[in-house]
Parts: sequence; C-alpha cells; structure tokens
Amino acid sequence: MAGRVEGKVALVTGAASGLGKAAAAMLVREGARVAVTDRNEPGAKDVAAALGGAARSWKLDVTQEPEWQRVVDEVLATFGRLDVVVNNAGVGIAKDVESLSLEEWRFVHSVNLDGVFLGCKHAIRGMRQCGAKGSIINISSVAGLVGGDNLAAYCSSKGGVRLLTKSVALHCARKGYGIRCNSVHPTFIETPMVDGLASLAGDVAAGKAKLARMIPLGHIGEPDDIAYAVVYLASDESKMMTGSELVVDGGTTAM
Repeated sequence: MAGRVEGKVALVTGAASGLGKAAAAMLVREGARVAVTDRNEPGAKDVAAALGGAARSWKLDVTQEPEWQRVVDEVLATFGRLDVVVNNAGVGIAKDVESLSLEEWRFVHSVNLDGVFLGCKHAIRGMRQCGAKGSIINISSVAGLVGGDNLAAYCSSKGGVRLLTKSVALHCARKGYGIRCNSVHPTFIETPMVDGLASLAGDVAAGKAKLARMIPLGHIGEPDDIAYAVVYLASDESKMMTGSELVVDGGTTAM
C-alpha cells in the first residue's frame, strides 16, 4: 500500500545515518514531506538531496533548546505544517556503572533523554500551532525494557524515554490535543552504533555474530525493520495507539 502518510510533514532527528536515514526515506516513499535533521549538517544535506524535492535538511543538535525552537519554526514556515516528529537521535557508551564517569553519564542522557524531552515539547508546540492531529514517535530500545550490565547510561536513558512517552501521551490525551505519542524498541540493528558495539569484540564480524546469537530469530535487524514501524505509527492506521511500546526485537524480550 503506497501513500500511507500522504500529505503529512515529518521531522526526523539523527537522520544523517542509520535508523533516522531509513525512516526519512520510507516516510518520503509513503508520501510525506520530510525535514531531515542532524547535528552532522553535511550528512543531513546529502540524505535530503538523495530524497529529492520532498525533503529539506536542517542542522539540529537535539540537546540545544534554541535549535529546536528555530528548526520547528522554520519547518512550519517551509512546509506549512508539522504532523510527525521522530525523536531518533541517540548515542551509546558501553560501560558498566563502576567504569562510567559522571561526564559520560550526563552526555548519554543529554542526547537520549533530554533531546527526546525537547523534541516532544517542541513537537507539541508546532503541531498545536498548525492544528495538526500529530504523532510523536520516540525511538527507545530493548535496553529500555530490560537491563544490560555494560550499558548503565544507555539503559537508564532509554528506559526514561519509555516512561516519558507515556507521560506525554497522557498529557496530550487529557488536554484533547489529538496528538499521539508512542515509543519504538529495536533490538540490535545494522547501524553505525551497533558497528561500534560489535567492534568491542576486537573483530566487527565476530562481534555481530555474537550479537545475532542473542536474538531468537538469529540475525541482526535492518534499518528498514524500524522504518516500517515508524511509518505505521506516523500513519492514521495507528490512530488508536498512544502511550504504547512497539517492540521490534526478534523475540529478545520474550525470553
């Protein structure tokens, strides 16, 4: 089925690579116009150029509220509306609670949790300004559902995203805004972040094979596996979903 998000305008963070890039591409393919945002400005420009006239790029550091204010205002001025915000930008540091520094802890939370908070806050502002019955999609992780001994900050931040999502969903519902908010929880996906995690084994291929063995389906996911979930939540097909988790993990959390 084509045109599932026809006429909608979406803003995707961390869209220069990985899950964000795949989500932006699939949203365009399904009829949306997309604001491709990333702190990597050249990367965002390249992605937008490859997507053609339906996409524009913006530099956005999700930890900086003035940048959120500027980008949302410019997206509204450029496209005339804002229907979907995908809070995808994220970082990870593979360290346990004893080896992690306070500076590293704060850095991970500033991107993964503060960035999502700011994204939700300014998504609501932008959607209300144009009268959109919008959808906010927060990319969490299976690490936001279950713990990992060497992912102290990552698990904490992604667990925070899960519950922040529920708070935002209930707030918008009780205010009668018509804005939905849901979270997506991927397992290991073929992205630069997972490449970095796999490299800790000393050999990326061996590291990925080890990660794949942790997934009941037996393989690492592809970025499009998450992009399909994003399109569903962005579309009116999911109009009865808010405050929910969409888990795309190959059975990882079923164990």
